[in-house]
Amino acid sequence: MSQTVPNPSTNDTTQQDDEIDLIALLLTLLRGWKTILACALLSLALGVTYSRYVQPTYQTDALLQIDEKSKGVAALGANISELVGESGSAAETERELIKSRMVLGPVVDKLHLDLRISNPEIGSLDRIAQSKIPSQTSTEQGVFLETRHGEAQINNFEVPLAYLNKPFTLVKTATGFTLSLEINEETIEYKGNIGTPTTLNTPEGNIRISVASLPAVGHPISLTKLSTPSAINALGDNLSVTERGKQTGIVQLTLSGEDQEQVSRVLSNVVQSYIDQNLSRGAQRTTTTIEFMESQIPQLKQKLEQSEEAFNKFREQYGTIDVTKEAEILLSESAQIERQLSELQLKQAELLTYYTAEHPLVVQINDQLAVLNARRQEIKDTVTRMPETQREFLQLSQDMEINREIYLTMLKNYEQLKIARAGEIGSVRVVDMPINTYKAIAPKKLQIWILALLLGTMLGTLLVFIKSLLRNPVKDPEQLEAKTGVPVIATIPRSKTSFNLSKKKHNNRNLLAMVDHEGLSYEAIKSLRTSLIFTMPKLTKAAQGSIESDTGMIKHGKVIVITGEAPGIGKSFVSSNLAETFSQLNKKVLIVDGDMRRGELHKIFSITKNVGLSDYLTANEDALNNYIHPTSFDFIDFMPRGEHPTNPASLLASEKFRSMMAQLVAIYDIIIIDTPPILAVSDAIITAKYADKVLMVTRFNQSIEGQVAYAVKQMDKGGVTVDGIVLNDMVQGITSKYNYHYSYAYGNSKD
Repeated sequence: MSQTVPNPSTNDTTQQDDEIDLIALLLTLLRGWKTILACALLSLALGVTYSRYVQPTYQTDALLQIDEKSKGVAALGANISELVGESGSAAETERELIKSRMVLGPVVDKLHLDLRISNPEIGSLDRIAQSKIPSQTSTEQGVFLETRHGEAQINNFEVPLAYLNKPFTLVKTATGFTLSLEINEETIEYKGNIGTPTTLNTPEGNIRISVASLPAVGHPISLTKLSTPSAINALGDNLSVTERGKQTGIVQLTLSGEDQEQVSRVLSNVVQSYIDQNLSRGAQRTTTTIEFMESQIPQLKQKLEQSEEAFNKFREQYGTIDVTKEAEILLSESAQIERQLSELQLKQAELLTYYTAEHPLVVQINDQLAVLNARRQEIKDTVTRMPETQREFLQLSQDMEINREIYLTMLKNYEQLKIARAGEIGSVRVVDMPINTYKAIAPKKLQIWILALLLGTMLGTLLVFIKSLLRNPVKDPEQLEAKTGVPVIATIPRSKTSFNLSKKKHNNRNLLAMVDHEGLSYEAIKSLRTSLIFTMPKLTKAAQGSIESDTGMIKHGKVIVITGEAPGIGKSFVSSNLAETFSQLNKKVLIVDGDMRRGELHKIFSITKNVGLSDYLTANEDALNNYIHPTSFDFIDFMPRGEHPTNPASLLASEKFRSMMAQLVAIYDIIIIDTPPILAVSDAIITAKYADKVLMVTRFNQSIEGQVAYAVKQMDKGGVTVDGIVLNDMVQGITSKYNYHYSYAYGNSKD
């Protein structure tokens, strides 16, 4: 039975790749710490600015308890409850009622919340500079606003419908004030007096305004009359109504705004408006019943007086009549039936004010009325069979007793309902009224600052990743080798001394042997020299078939061409220091500034750039020695770039340049040619035809991997093979995986 065995090497490789990816990700962030820090600080500055720009917001709250509707004075009996009826309101329903126009509308009208007044002289910088900007205060008397130049008070402002929600400008003058409005890019002004109500005639209708005070002359105030729906919606947006807990009947009202006293005042009026509406709604049924009774009592009283008068006349005419026992029973029952009919008709009238005739309660009362009416008709039929005088006496007596009973019952219920209405307390109980806390709930500066810092850090991290993906600078020698297919034969660390000296103005660049001869950079240059010595070909290309020595053998002078993909990567630095290290071996070295356009090697050796390569190639004479200059270093000669020619590439491709190279290899042991960037011009490709070694210099964290690979490809297209890459200006730090270049430096002891 076969069994699959996992390959541990594959798992290890996968785990190693994951670790490398995570390390590369971390290193990318660490290398971009400056960008991340800059974004974080910038975002923090914006957060601080925003927290000062946004004005403080204050909040107040109130608690209400929603109870079942009170039935009035309990001692009055259950019959009052039957007449008044029962009512209840759930907290969910009350929440919507509180935010309705019915409740908020009276508050808007009472406190003039439909007036908006502001100071247009307050700009964004003022909001940032000042911790708190005065806001308007709305009271029953009008609206107020404090400014640096005085107080503005507007007691009343009414405008036509066409001017609602449009800003007016109010400015104090020597004689009163001017009210201006911009319509279709045209400003219309109206004049009025301060301290007295003013009516202004406009094409759309009259404007009524009452100004009590304004800031100093020349300082404007912005005034806007909001439409009622806009003002109510604005108040409702700042008002929060929630139920505390679940089905507790406790409703919390919360209002926020820029002024603590203002929000407390407004919320108190909202609570009072809601209580008034609740009381009015709760007493509506009682009021309706009382109104019905007030309309029936005069009629019942008149009917009672008429029946008493008729009964008294009958007795005066016939005297006292002895009514039999049967007649007394019929009279008593008839009075009771009439009283019940009266009460049922009263309840029927009350129910019909709220329900239709098909409602079950109404149908039930109708059935009871039908039964009582049937019994009343039976009694009437029985009375009809009695003797006429006895029947008439019984009828008159019955009418009088029934009318008296109905009247007294109605009058009693009427008085009881009046007492019940006086005892109405509504279904809402105020638990907590709004209070002033003077503690701003917004902006929460610390939270804003922390959030801004986090957002800035995230943005900086994102920028670092995007920059790394788009730019992909040279940081990893192994990755560079994989990208270009060319080995990195040397990595040269940054020399802090040389780097700092290069930043100073009017400072000639010095060789490492003069400023940092014990540094790692100098040792790396020496390592590069050693590598080149052991890999040089036996026969130089520049001397093949050209010049022989005194012994008849071809002199083995070696040509090294140093180039790069772009300017500013340190070609001249590597070329000059490499020449100096070769001279330490007592080899005769010539360094040629092959960049006839912008070469600067002459600054390093403190030699004028004139009389150099371009001059020799364009001159008619062949005396090469006249264009080669000795330097302050033994065994090093220097050929500057010369005057800028019009056709550098053509001069390098000429027969004279080939002849010059043949002569030079016969004289010098090492010839180093510093050429222009490959991606800029083709000079390096032409010069490299004579080279024994072609080195491409690239700069750590500045050169782009894609550009370096493209430069190598361009050399390949020109038939030139790049022998090695020199990674210049490696920076020491924890962000580099190749920090071991520095860790094992072995220098001279200071003892």
